[in-house]
Amino acid sequence: MAIQYLLDEHLSPTYRSQLVRRNPELVVRIIGDLDVPPKGTSDPEILIWCETNGFILVTNNRKSMPRHLADHLASGRHIPGIFTIDANQSIGQTVEELIFIVEASFEDEYQDRIEYLPLSQ
Repeated sequence: MAIQYLLDEHLSPTYRSQLVRRNPELVVRIIGDLDVPPKGTSDPEILIWCETNGFILVTNNRKSMPRHLADHLASGRHIPGIFTIDANQSIGQTVEELIFIVEASFEDEYQDRIEYLPLSQ
């Protein structure tokens, strides 16, 4: 299955518009869209949604997300992956990284993992 991204509600919608402009076939949703969890949904519920729907979560939550992922995995669940962005990178740099990942990754490469962007650090 192709990579799909679910953007955390705290990320700028510019990420989606730039990702889709660069790759029109890429599926990118933002928490609060009609077909995804509403704004204010708890992180554990978002991880379950990502698992069920095959989306990689893109977030800026470096504090609590590792604990949420550990709890998620400990309960026998899985997730396609979590990418945590670097607040010091521009939107353009992050978009470049996310597009590169889509083009260069194999299926399930990021399953059950948190990766901190940029990957090339």
